[in-house]
Amino acid sequence: MASSNTSASTHRDLHRPDAPFIDIAWGTAPGLRQNGVVTVLHDLLAERGTLLIDGAMGTELFARGLGSGDPPEMWNVDHPDRVIAVHADYIEAGSDIVLTNSFGGTGFRLKLHKLDDRCIELNRSAARVARAATDAHFEATGHRVLVAGSMGPSGELLVPMGTMTPATCADAFREQAIGLAEGGAEILWIETMSHLDEIAAAVEGARSVSDLPICTTLSFDTAGRTMMGVTGADAVNRLAEVGVTAVGANCGNNLADTEAALVEMRAANPDILLISKANAGMPEWHGTELHYSGSPDVMAAHAIRQRDAGVQIIGACCGSAPRHLHMMRQVLDGVIPVPEVEFEVATVRQVSKGRVRTGRRAARPPA
Repeated sequence: MASSNTSASTHRDLHRPDAPFIDIAWGTAPGLRQNGVVTVLHDLLAERGTLLIDGAMGTELFARGLGSGDPPEMWNVDHPDRVIAVHADYIEAGSDIVLTNSFGGTGFRLKLHKLDDRCIELNRSAARVARAATDAHFEATGHRVLVAGSMGPSGELLVPMGTMTPATCADAFREQAIGLAEGGAEILWIETMSHLDEIAAAVEGARSVSDLPICTTLSFDTAGRTMMGVTGADAVNRLAEVGVTAVGANCGNNLADTEAALVEMRAANPDILLISKANAGMPEWHGTELHYSGSPDVMAAHAIRQRDAGVQIIGACCGSAPRHLHMMRQVLDGVIPVPEVEFEVATVRQVSKGRVRTGRRAARPPA
């Protein structure tokens, strides 16, 4: 099991899926620590500055034949080559981190497909196929890409609003973390959350079986709050106490609400690592097909605004594709200029927002 206290990572012989991983040494980053611990994430940040995460997984799998209502996690076993191809496309686009195909990998979600008895197996496979893609890239280029084990919400409500107790919640994420760690994940990535108590239970469960660094993101989609009323400041203050490596926002109602939540997070805590993984604009129906309004230009300009706001780890969520990440990478690296796009100004917890036309924010709004 990998340790957050070590500066080494491991890589595996791609032609032997059950072979041991090959150690790759990494230096430490004394100025980039969380709770006194240097992690592989801090090492990569020290080397590269802003890190780019990948984009949407589900839409890429649908494009490769995943049926509506089918569990994506089964493809880690049935069609690993297709999942590897998605990871490889995002790596080729410039991602520094890829998330495993395990968003619905808790026993609670897998039970909907009568797969809860295969939780560890499917999560182990999700991490292994992601590592196959990153290991192949490393062997070909010498360029390191981290694998983060995606852990989505349970889909259940905690007592007294629902029937899930903190203990059963922790146990569900404990089981998922076992599989992800066994498969070679280097980070655990708890995402698209709305309730801080569920996150705390998830962290507790994961930490009971793994010492991998843990990152967590919430979805801000109701006037700058999560579905359960959590603000950016609430999130960063509580989760800093829990001791996660990084915190942030993903998915969400729109780019402006995600950006506003992160502005609030940074104002509340100037030191913690922040993550932004917003949807590619707003979903829109074009006849019978669902499209997102965020073009690669829109997402590239968004990436620059997030970096300017002090966010160190940036990617995209629903509606994004490798072409979005490729342009985000080019703009972040200064290869191409920041696109001039129209966007909503990020204002903390304000429903009505004005519009400006530029790739950058003229001035950061007050927290």
